[in-house]
Amino acid sequence: MRSRVSGMWWGVAVEAPDPAALARFYFELLEWPIVHEQPGTTVIGTPGGSFLVFQQADEYRRPVWPPSPDDQRPMMHLDIQVGDLADAVAEALTLGAELAEHQPQENVRVLLDPAGHPFCLCRDDG
Repeated sequence: MRSRVSGMWWGVAVEAPDPAALARFYFELLEWPIVHEQPGTTVIGTPGGSFLVFQQADEYRRPVWPPSPDDQRPMMHLDIQVGDLADAVAEALTLGAELAEHQPQENVRVLLDPAGHPFCLCRDDG
Protein backbone atom coordinates (compact mmCIF):
# COMPACT_ATOMS: atom_id res chain seq x y z
CA MET A 1 0.00 0.00 0.00
CA ARG A 2 1.60 3.26 -1.09
CA SER A 3 0.09 5.28 1.74
CA ARG A 4 1.53 2.97 4.40
CA VAL A 5 4.11 4.71 6.56
CA SER A 6 6.87 3.27 8.70
CA GLY A 7 5.56 2.21 12.09
CA MET A 8 1.95 2.09 10.89
CA TRP A 9 -0.03 -0.51 12.85
CA TRP A 10 -1.24 -3.62 11.06
CA GLY A 11 -2.57 -7.02 11.99
CA VAL A 12 -5.43 -9.47 11.87
CA ALA A 13 -8.70 -9.04 13.77
CA VAL A 14 -10.44 -12.17 15.06
CA GLU A 15 -14.02 -12.07 16.31
CA ALA A 16 -14.83 -13.96 19.49
CA PRO A 17 -17.59 -14.25 22.08
CA ASP A 18 -14.93 -13.73 24.81
CA PRO A 19 -11.95 -11.92 23.26
CA ALA A 20 -9.87 -11.85 26.46
CA ALA A 21 -10.15 -15.62 26.93
CA LEU A 22 -9.34 -16.35 23.30
CA ALA A 23 -6.33 -13.99 23.37
CA ARG A 24 -5.05 -15.79 26.46
CA PHE A 25 -5.36 -19.13 24.63
CA TYR A 26 -3.15 -17.83 21.81
CA PHE A 27 -0.82 -16.12 24.32
CA GLU A 28 -0.24 -19.52 25.94
CA LEU A 29 -0.04 -21.41 22.63
CA LEU A 30 2.31 -19.04 20.82
CA GLU A 31 4.04 -17.32 23.76
CA TRP A 32 3.40 -13.91 22.20
CA PRO A 33 2.78 -11.04 24.64
CA ILE A 34 -0.52 -9.39 25.39
CA VAL A 35 0.18 -5.75 24.50
CA HIS A 36 -3.20 -4.08 25.00
CA GLU A 37 -6.49 -4.79 26.75
CA GLN A 38 -9.71 -2.86 27.04
CA PRO A 39 -13.32 -3.99 27.37
CA GLY A 40 -14.19 -5.99 24.25
CA THR A 41 -10.67 -5.99 22.77
CA THR A 42 -7.42 -7.78 23.60
CA VAL A 43 -4.29 -7.54 21.42
CA ILE A 44 -1.26 -9.81 21.29
CA GLY A 45 1.97 -8.85 19.54
CA THR A 46 3.86 -11.07 17.10
CA PRO A 47 7.63 -11.43 16.72
CA GLY A 48 7.46 -9.62 13.35
CA GLY A 49 5.82 -6.54 14.84
CA SER A 50 2.27 -7.14 13.66
CA PHE A 51 -0.68 -7.94 15.90
CA LEU A 52 -3.56 -10.34 16.50
CA VAL A 53 -6.55 -8.38 17.72
CA PHE A 54 -9.37 -10.26 19.42
CA GLN A 55 -12.63 -8.32 19.28
CA GLN A 56 -16.00 -8.81 20.94
CA ALA A 57 -18.58 -10.27 18.58
CA ASP A 58 -22.15 -10.16 19.77
CA GLU A 59 -24.33 -12.93 18.35
CA TYR A 60 -21.14 -14.87 17.49
CA ARG A 61 -21.67 -18.02 15.43
CA ARG A 62 -19.04 -20.69 15.86
CA PRO A 63 -17.57 -21.71 12.48
CA VAL A 64 -17.77 -25.31 11.27
CA TRP A 65 -14.84 -27.31 9.86
CA PRO A 66 -14.92 -28.64 7.26
CA PRO A 67 -17.26 -26.05 5.75
CA SER A 68 -20.90 -27.05 5.45
CA PRO A 69 -23.52 -25.28 3.28
CA ASP A 70 -25.93 -24.41 6.09
CA ASP A 71 -23.43 -23.49 8.81
CA GLN A 72 -21.09 -20.58 9.53
CA ARG A 73 -18.01 -21.03 7.35
CA PRO A 74 -14.52 -20.33 8.70
CA MET A 75 -13.53 -16.93 7.33
CA MET A 76 -9.81 -17.28 8.06
CA HIS A 77 -7.36 -19.51 9.87
CA LEU A 78 -3.83 -19.31 11.20
CA ASP A 79 -1.06 -21.63 9.95
CA ILE A 80 1.64 -22.24 12.57
CA GLN A 81 4.85 -24.05 11.65
CA VAL A 82 6.08 -26.52 14.28
CA GLY A 83 9.09 -28.80 14.63
CA ASP A 84 7.32 -31.74 16.30
CA LEU A 85 3.73 -32.15 15.21
CA ALA A 86 2.69 -34.64 17.90
CA ASP A 87 4.12 -32.50 20.72
CA ALA A 88 2.53 -29.32 19.34
CA VAL A 89 -0.88 -31.01 19.04
CA ALA A 90 -0.64 -32.34 22.58
CA GLU A 91 0.24 -28.88 23.92
CA ALA A 92 -2.62 -27.22 22.02
CA LEU A 93 -5.09 -29.81 23.32
CA THR A 94 -3.90 -29.23 26.88
CA LEU A 95 -4.54 -25.49 26.44
CA GLY A 96 -8.14 -26.07 25.32
CA ALA A 97 -8.01 -26.69 21.57
CA GLU A 98 -9.98 -29.50 19.92
CA LEU A 99 -8.65 -31.78 17.22
CA ALA A 100 -10.83 -31.43 14.13
CA GLU A 101 -12.36 -34.63 12.83
CA HIS A 102 -11.37 -33.90 9.22
CA GLN A 103 -7.59 -33.96 8.63
CA PRO A 104 -6.71 -33.29 4.96
CA GLN A 105 -2.89 -33.69 5.08
CA GLU A 106 -0.43 -35.95 6.88
CA ASN A 107 2.00 -33.15 7.83
CA VAL A 108 -0.76 -30.77 9.02
CA ARG A 109 -3.16 -31.03 11.94
CA VAL A 110 -6.30 -28.92 11.92
CA LEU A 111 -7.42 -27.89 15.39
CA LEU A 112 -10.21 -25.66 16.66
CA ASP A 113 -9.48 -22.91 19.17
CA PRO A 114 -11.88 -22.44 22.11
CA ALA A 115 -14.12 -20.17 19.99
CA GLY A 116 -14.21 -22.72 17.15
CA HIS A 117 -11.82 -20.98 14.73
CA PRO A 118 -9.75 -23.58 12.88
CA PHE A 119 -5.96 -23.25 12.97
CA CYS A 120 -3.32 -25.50 11.48
CA LEU A 121 -0.15 -26.84 13.01
CA CYS A 122 2.18 -27.55 10.10
CA ARG A 123 5.32 -29.68 10.15
CA ASP A 124 7.81 -28.57 7.52
CA ASP A 125 8.89 -31.68 5.64
CA GLY A 126 11.11 -29.62 3.30
